[in-house]
Amino acid sequence: MDPVTTGAVVLAIAAVSSSAPLIAFATAPALAIAFWRNLIAVGLLGPFSLLRRRAELRALTRGAGRRQGTYCVLAGLALAVHFGTWMPSAQLTSVATATALVVTQPVWQALIALGQGRTLPVLGWVGIGVAVTGAIWAVGADFGVSGRAVLGDLLALAGGVAGAVYTALGERARTTISTVTYTTICYGVCALVLLAVCLVGGVRLTGFDTGTWLAVLGLVAGAQLLGHSMFNYALHRISATTISVLFLLEAPGAALIAWAWLGQAPPVAALPGLALLLAGVAIVLRGEARGWRTRRQGGGPGDAADPGRSGGGRGGPAGDRATGAGPPAAAPMPPEAGPAG
Repeated sequence: MDPVTTGAVVLAIAAVSSSAPLIAFATAPALAIAFWRNLIAVGLLGPFSLLRRRAELRALTRGAGRRQGTYCVLAGLALAVHFGTWMPSAQLTSVATATALVVTQPVWQALIALGQGRTLPVLGWVGIGVAVTGAIWAVGADFGVSGRAVLGDLLALAGGVAGAVYTALGERARTTISTVTYTTICYGVCALVLLAVCLVGGVRLTGFDTGTWLAVLGLVAGAQLLGHSMFNYALHRISATTISVLFLLEAPGAALIAWAWLGQAPPVAALPGLALLLAGVAIVLRGEARGWRTRRQGGGPGDAADPGRSGGGRGGPAGDRATGAGPPAAAPMPPEAGPAG
């Protein structure tokens, strides 16, 4: 990579790695943080969409465009589930464990691809086995900590699954829709769903201290916008598969920030499991890359595929996969321009 691309990748990793520590630091309920994070992002992106993409927005409400509009709405719902599960997990279990479990998104993406009738490479199955073993190990280690930590682990896994569904839906929506339009709709739907959940559940949305509001703004500026944008810039120089693997550095990056800033570290017994988990995800991504090269060499539909593109569709808002308008690839980042740290 050239120096500029290298700098962009380093900045992106640092930005998305800050997501979980910021969530853990904030004193507000995680669902409230998720709501404000998406609402502020819509406030920044919405005016541009209304000024420059009005025709595209109108097209999604009639005729053939309704199908793509429906995919956008469904993707927003999946994004709400992703944020609504992963962000609370960062406050219930350790930052390192929550981040490592949510970046299992490519594993679930591969299984979605299998359900869609696509062939999963042998290396992909090996990676899934290694990742699942690591996840069981990490969650099992938290049984000795507290039931609260185990609940956080399970929510983080659910966040990874929801992130994969979100990316799969985004893949279908992004076939004809621009990044900014797709992102605005997804964030808007996500914010409305989270607002409804907060109101029904009696979750407090205001009255937070200054540090918490700064943490929310840091999430928007860092993981939501800057992190994934830098990864998307790097896609002009390096493959989506490489980006996906680099995104795994969010887990150790978040762990280091949480240790240095919050004095927080995962249980020692969980560390081997977390290492296995990340290795398994990397193997899955490697298998997907090899499968793409094989299809391309053999000709046929695979010729049009993107490198590292997995079956269902970074971001991933990974961690936050949810975290920018990325390509509809099986990366731990969602295809929006902002989930995934």
